[in-house]
Amino acid sequence: MNIEGHAALVTGGGSGLGEATARELARLGAKVAVLDVNETAAQAVAASIGGIACRCDITDAASATAAIAQAAAAHGPARILMNVAGIGAAKRVVQKDGSAAPLEDFARVINVNLVGSYNMARLFAAECARLAPLEDGERGVMLFTASVAAFDGQVGQQAYSASKGGLVAMTLPMARDLAQHGIRVCTVAPGLFATPLLQQLPEAVQQSLAASIPFPARLGKPEEFAQLACHIVTNGHLNGEVIRLDGALRMAPR
Repeated sequence: MNIEGHAALVTGGGSGLGEATARELARLGAKVAVLDVNETAAQAVAASIGGIACRCDITDAASATAAIAQAAAAHGPARILMNVAGIGAAKRVVQKDGSAAPLEDFARVINVNLVGSYNMARLFAAECARLAPLEDGERGVMLFTASVAAFDGQVGQQAYSASKGGLVAMTLPMARDLAQHGIRVCTVAPGLFATPLLQQLPEAVQQSLAASIPFPARLGKPEEFAQLACHIVTNGHLNGEVIRLDGALRMAPR
């Protein structure tokens, strides 16, 4: 699919990998809706790329439906969905005081990263399936954002790894399900990237993390994630695939 002129939704578009993806889509001529639970951040990014900002809690059906409708009113129905919003967490199953990890912490990560992504996917797909087909019968493309933690999660990452592993496992059946509607589905599993969250760590810690990456021995750049995300949109034969973007990194247990 040619990105130029098409409407795109980017969840988590107010910062980090989502912001970089929104900027790259806009650079390539898409009409971008920046969806984020942080409306102020979404507005700042949208203003700088000529897009529209929509407050969106991806875990809430009504909020997600309203955001998609708001974006469609401004740009027309979307053919591109970039599911980038997510949260991180690390907690050992047995805490230092001997107590069990709180169940609500696990549930929150699963709800945002996995259930929230599915919520956006189902709503987007239902709208996209109504659109007229383009070349090869294609109607749209959606992307999920997993993590290398889906494959080699570290100590304490049970919730995060499970949520991202769920996205990996959902990719192929989602692609098969939506094939009849001409909607492609792929997932990117990034490694260690220079996002605002990671950049809050001490410089020495950042350098240590970067040194663990075989090549290039540096943190990934958000724009590299964005470039791959946009390539998936333009490469019509990419479907049902999970792509690691990690510089050959394999995470150690801790």
